[in-house]
Amino acid sequence: MRKAALLLVVLLGVAHFATVCRCEEDAEENNAEAADEDSDDEEEEDDNGEDDAEVKEENGVVVLTNSNFDTFIEGKDTVLVEFYAPWCGHCKQFAPEYEKIAQTLKENDPPIPVVKVDATKADAVASRFDVSGYPTIKILKNGEPVDYDGDRTEKAIVARVIEVSQPGWKPPPEATLVLTKDNFDETVDNADIILVEFYAPWCGHCKRLAPEYEKAAKELSQRSPPIPLAKVDATVETELASRFGVSGYPTLKIFRKGKVFEYNGPREKYGIVDFMSEQAGPPSKQIQAAKQVQELIKDGDDAVIVGIFSSEQDAAYEIYIEACNALREDFTFRHSFSSEVAKLLKASAGQIVIMQPEKFNSKYEPASNKLTVKESMSVSEVQEFFKKHSVPLVGHRKPSNDAKRYAKRPLVVVYYGVDFSFDYRIATQFWRSKVLDVAKDFPEYTFAIADEEDYAEELKSLGLSESGEEVNVGILADGGKKFAMEPEEFDSEVLREFVVAFKKGKLQPIIKSQPVPNNNKGPVKVVVGKTFDKIVMDAQKDVLIEFYAPWCGHCKKLEPDYVALGKKYKSEKNLVIAKMDATANDVPNDSYKVEGFPTIYFAPSGRKQSPVKFEGGDRTVEALSKFVEQHATKLLKRDEL
Repeated sequence: MRKAALLLVVLLGVAHFATVCRCEEDAEENNAEAADEDSDDEEEEDDNGEDDAEVKEENGVVVLTNSNFDTFIEGKDTVLVEFYAPWCGHCKQFAPEYEKIAQTLKENDPPIPVVKVDATKADAVASRFDVSGYPTIKILKNGEPVDYDGDRTEKAIVARVIEVSQPGWKPPPEATLVLTKDNFDETVDNADIILVEFYAPWCGHCKRLAPEYEKAAKELSQRSPPIPLAKVDATVETELASRFGVSGYPTLKIFRKGKVFEYNGPREKYGIVDFMSEQAGPPSKQIQAAKQVQELIKDGDDAVIVGIFSSEQDAAYEIYIEACNALREDFTFRHSFSSEVAKLLKASAGQIVIMQPEKFNSKYEPASNKLTVKESMSVSEVQEFFKKHSVPLVGHRKPSNDAKRYAKRPLVVVYYGVDFSFDYRIATQFWRSKVLDVAKDFPEYTFAIADEEDYAEELKSLGLSESGEEVNVGILADGGKKFAMEPEEFDSEVLREFVVAFKKGKLQPIIKSQPVPNNNKGPVKVVVGKTFDKIVMDAQKDVLIEFYAPWCGHCKKLEPDYVALGKKYKSEKNLVIAKMDATANDVPNDSYKVEGFPTIYFAPSGRKQSPVKFEGGDRTVEALSKFVEQHATKLLKRDEL
């Protein structure tokens, strides 16, 4: 028995040893196989690397990249191309339909290639075709792009592609008119309304606008009556560009019978169409009954402007309408031929009346302001009347009316929980009445109340976001300077003392600023909020200033060229090449507007309030040097330009 047990143990041990040995052999074989597979993969990767231009196909759709795009397209009559992003939901949803399109067009006689391009990787190709959204579909006819804006269905896309592929097909003529010095005046003088774009062929913003502008032109050309859109190459028609003050691209202007008006509307198809359709209508709406005026005064939120006239043939009416045209984006104008409305407003024919909504009435202001329009009166006089009485003594500043009503400086702003709804109106008017007591004595300043939540960022920039006070006050002054009232319990006298101190120049402005650099002797001077006036606004020196953001790719790309530029002019004592991180510092001057990165200005000596903005995508040392030497006033040594 004992011998049998011992024999069993020995047999189990031998079996275990054999199993372990076999497992090790299997593992070695597996590792060897894996190594061989890795080696094969590496060889495949090497092969792929050697042949990056290889054209691949996925479910019938040809996949192209930066490397093989041009080679594949060359010599082909018609190609359908989709630019997509892997993460784009619309692209994923469209993918099965696109594969059906590929199959259908493959069976066409002759077959038409269907291509897709990952625009997040093939950035060079995507940039060339101005791809700004996904998916973007284009039909290439002999290499030239034809935009596709129809339905994303197999039926619609196949029909359009086959149409374009026909031997005799040519793109339809542009709906956008091309204007030159030879036809400009005749065209705009005869048009009731026309929108004109001044562009530069190299301008990226112009290229992005071009397809949207053309689509809008097509739609507006089909209106009754049509609204024409036109374009002027400002780099060729320099006299026209200079005549209309074109300093950046694209610049859009509206013309009515030759008279020019600024265009401040959207820059995409539907926005342009809606905006221009509205602009083509009358600038003033007719009021038939007194009740309409009463409702505006009771429930309105902005100045109520009404012109009273005998008829449309009234000379005063014609002057009024012309004055309204230029300011139609800034005000809502109304007119009436009704004696009932005239009686309510206590006005006679030929008079314009401006009233404020009930909630803005005060004992310090007249109930209304009137202007009698005479035949000898200029349009500009009428417009000045609109502007002068457009805001009450203490109005409600909001993001929606800020730019139109409260752009004038100095502006005294009182921040608190502003709410004119029924439950909170009394509290809102309580604080407003205290502001009125002071505002009446300072007609040279504009006063406004503002909701603290609407202007949380502004309060933060004033250092008042955590003041702990129910009411805070700031003054926004000329040149982008701002001043904050020390937090304390608010009343009329405290506000008055603050305004008087500002008037006497006793206040220090609030400026967000990085620390002043200890060593600033490099080829590019570093400017911070606290040194902006000292360096950039130095009246004795020319200054080139770049406003940048640390995260901006274009800024990083510019850096070596900008440093090289600084080194090139380092010996020029009257020229400063400078830069400023506009995300960490205030730009304490309104003449230097920063709306993107990098933004570059040349500030000439003696003309610091009129800096010249650098336009164009070529930010090489050569291009920047040419710009500097074109505008420099004290340069000792110049390149041959």
